[in-house]
Amino acid sequence: MPTATKTTADKATTTTSGSGTTDDGLQGLVKGIQANETSALQAIKRFVDTVNEAFPDITEDGPRQKVIDAAFKMTQQVVDASNQLAINIIDVTENALDGRSPSAN
Repeated sequence: MPTATKTTADKATTTTSGSGTTDDGLQGLVKGIQANETSALQAIKRFVDTVNEAFPDITEDGPRQKVIDAAFKMTQQVVDASNQLAINIIDVTENALDGRSPSAN
């Protein structure tokens, strides 16, 4: 799910350090976040399928659509928070490796 901020993958790609192990660790973090995003999308699809079975599609703006919209919004917020955490971890790691203090996002 795209966000306006720099993505976790973008941050890890631009990471430069003298240690391949650190880069491998950051790549592993990115892959984990991407797997979480995929898992969240699969969960929301299963949820929508369940709602579609439970509520008939009566109107465009009925309770069924409101439940689905709320689920998408919740999922987006969870994924965004997870992505921001990963970006913050990458920033702290980069700054620690460079001997700098963390910058504000």
